[in-house]
Amino acid sequence: MSRNKDRLGGAQQPDTTPPIAAMGDSGGFSFVIPTEFVELPSQGRFYPEGHPLCGEDSIEIKQMTAKEEDMLTSTTLLKKGVALDRVIDSLIVDKRIDPNSLLVGDRNAIIIATRVSGYGNEYTTNVTCPACSEKQDYAFNLNDANIYSGGDLSKMNITDNKNGTFSVVLPKTEVNITFRLLCGNDEKTLAAGIEHDRRQKIYEKHVTRHLKNIVCSVNEDASAQAINYLIDNIPSMDSRHLRAAWRLVSPNIDLTQNFECSECDHVQEMEVPLTADFFWPNE
Repeated sequence: MSRNKDRLGGAQQPDTTPPIAAMGDSGGFSFVIPTEFVELPSQGRFYPEGHPLCGEDSIEIKQMTAKEEDMLTSTTLLKKGVALDRVIDSLIVDKRIDPNSLLVGDRNAIIIATRVSGYGNEYTTNVTCPACSEKQDYAFNLNDANIYSGGDLSKMNITDNKNGTFSVVLPKTEVNITFRLLCGNDEKTLAAGIEHDRRQKIYEKHVTRHLKNIVCSVNEDASAQAINYLIDNIPSMDSRHLRAAWRLVSPNIDLTQNFECSECDHVQEMEVPLTADFFWPNE
């Protein structure tokens, strides 16, 4: 399926079901926690049978409260790198859903929706102009994000195996590769590897580490030996082809927006930079 031109902000639907939660004190005061439905870029197509999101095109989340803000500012959670994980887990209404099992694109949709409901759709951060290198504060509209549900697989002769994996033949080696999408657990594995490289002060293995996480089999051989050998020796042409195929099939939130430099009037499309300002805007 090609890009959905509906904006992310328009994809969120208010909950019309009875209130799911209320808080009360001894004086009888009660307050309903509002919820919303967030459109899943994956449309539930790539979750295994039995997963709560299999076949579901949206997920219900609570709107962020002061409790989640506590999580986002917790020094302990930030040091452990789990602050966002705790927030997502807290906000998902269906507690059968493990946040770490969410596909990366669906997880990103929840993060964007949470930011919009908590702090509004305007996101101002510091940007460096690609043309004149001038640093400046620039405001992006998060409601202008696009839902990308995957591209035309025929463009790269990709086969959807209908089990959450895809197959493609590499152009140079003509090896048949089966690969998969990434979930929250995979993001943690990649982040841990990057942190390990940084602490050991060795070169970072971004490309090979990413490929080893997405490749499931090589010519139907799913052994670690076969996968590692291919990735450690794969020609650059094949490596680029495989990564392009993965990007084509991966549902996600497209945060590409127009940037206009206030100094040199340079205009170009830019990926919205998600910095510390994203969940910690200046008061």
